[in-house]
Amino acid sequence: MMTLADQAARTGQDGQVTDKRVSRPVRRTFTAAYKARILAAYDALPEGSPERGALMRRERLYHSHIEHWRKQQENGTPASSTGKPARDTESEELARLRAENKKLKAEAAKLEAKNDKLSNDLGKTKTALDIAGKAFALLDEISRSADSGES
Repeated sequence: MMTLADQAARTGQDGQVTDKRVSRPVRRTFTAAYKARILAAYDALPEGSPERGALMRRERLYHSHIEHWRKQQENGTPASSTGKPARDTESEELARLRAENKKLKAEAAKLEAKNDKLSNDLGKTKTALDIAGKAFALLDEISRSADSGES
């Protein structure tokens, strides 16, 4: 038995059965002209009227679209977009600097770990040299005492 979800996944918008692989949905984009037309139609309707809701449902829009587009219109930037505000150069620079900072922190952590390993290796080398020096001194003393005992 096929559920409605299974059927929806297998059918296209025209109701024709497609292959079993489901592609990712494509985000809608809106032209500046469309935004202006919808805002004009929305504002022409009385505030709080059910016609505003009907317009939103018919166009498959949310109130956040209207708010965002109105803000764009006030700023004079109702460009075509997916509803996301355009990034300004300051925020792009900030994002670039944050990414660089993250990269440098990771590199610093890697170098610190390497430094800790080298420091540990250096400590082991110093200990080994200290032991070798004491062993040499002990052997030298044994050798001298053996030489002085023979004479």
